[in-house]
Amino acid sequence: MIFNTGSALLDAIVLAVVEQSSEGTYGYKITHDVREVIDVSESTLYPVLRRLLKDNCLSVYDQECGGRNRRYYKITEQGRAQLKLYRQEWHSYIHKINQLLLP
Repeated sequence: MIFNTGSALLDAIVLAVVEQSSEGTYGYKITHDVREVIDVSESTLYPVLRRLLKDNCLSVYDQECGGRNRRYYKITEQGRAQLKLYRQEWHSYIHKINQLLLP
């Protein structure tokens, strides 16, 4: 994709991916799911996860898997509210852009 993906859009995409699993999901799966939509590296996504944790949009817990701990991320109520705002902004944004690009 030739368009730049800013931090707010990355936050929205990660929140949307994490919201899909009620039990939470782990970092590698989040990376895989995001890569289905946009080209992004793990080194890009982990700072996004840390930022969303710091902003109380995600919570985290560890669970044993195959003899190792796996870190799971789960969306919080604050994260759901933020995702709702991102979705509203996105609809407004694409409507305005479509008016210009698709007359």
